[in-house]
Amino acid sequence: MRCAIVIRGAVLGTAFVLTLAGCAEAPALERKAADPSDGDYPVEVTSCGHTSTITARPTRAVTLNQGATEVVLALGLEDQLAGTAYLDDAVPPKWKRAYDEVPVLSKEYPTHEVLLKTQPDFVYASYASGFDKKVAGSQESLEKTATGSYLSPFGCDDEEERPKATFEAVWQEIDAIAAAFGEPEKAADFRAEQGETLEELAATKVGTGVDVLWFDSGDKKPFVGAGGGGPQLILDAVGATNIFADLDGGWADGNWEDVLAADPDVIVLADASWSTAEDKVAYLESDPVLSQLTAVKAEAYVTIPFSESTPGVRLADGAASVSNQLDELAPNP
Repeated sequence: MRCAIVIRGAVLGTAFVLTLAGCAEAPALERKAADPSDGDYPVEVTSCGHTSTITARPTRAVTLNQGATEVVLALGLEDQLAGTAYLDDAVPPKWKRAYDEVPVLSKEYPTHEVLLKTQPDFVYASYASGFDKKVAGSQESLEKTATGSYLSPFGCDDEEERPKATFEAVWQEIDAIAAAFGEPEKAADFRAEQGETLEELAATKVGTGVDVLWFDSGDKKPFVGAGGGGPQLILDAVGATNIFADLDGGWADGNWEDVLAADPDVIVLADASWSTAEDKVAYLESDPVLSQLTAVKAEAYVTIPFSESTPGVRLADGAASVSNQLDELAPNP
């Protein structure tokens, strides 16, 4: 008969379970335990309705999607990665050296066969598409091979399971990953650092009184930052007004008629590989009607990497960047 002591608690707001096992042969799920004396394992992490048991510190983890990769890099845990995949834009300089030390499995998603060759012991994705059968396979199938996994709560297939976009929700995901990787204290450090950044932005609110169009992509119909995601969090942090704050979700289809009616003071341009800031500026300035917008005529553009506009480790950096750029655009007194 197997004996176990179960300790239930929380690491900075994220639920987890530690099980200290002994007395008998461990089940197959625990076959990868590298150090029986490591009291930090097993750990359970839950998101999108799936609970995954991690029985030992991951040493061959794979991250799918840039957001997931950068969570691990931000925590300084790149030495526990066996591979990464799928960038949306450039990795920031502060993490570039660490990123370059990790094998890149594919420009986009790796095939299932390529991923399996890395012999992963943990798979972490930002979007549910990472667990497609052609990529990592379902989380349930990974669990059968004692491979832990985690899907960002912001990427749940079921929208009802996605948390409201807040910095606290972002930090809770980071707490979960830090616990899974055996370094919960690193999440605490990260929280403190980002909290200081947000406090500084709250003290200045340089966007107060500024109406903003958050232009993600599109031409005939603009795809815009809406009222319930990363763009809104950033604009709230700097005190600016989102002209499409009444739309649900993080991003949504807007329309040019409403943009013309609002005539925003500033246009934030998301810079991504599939829709660059440069392309969007060219479109706005070449259109006979849109080129007459106040922001276009004044070239009042703020550019932000797409990765700094999504709920994740770079969101506070995105807010700081938008704040700095708005300050530079402000007329001198």
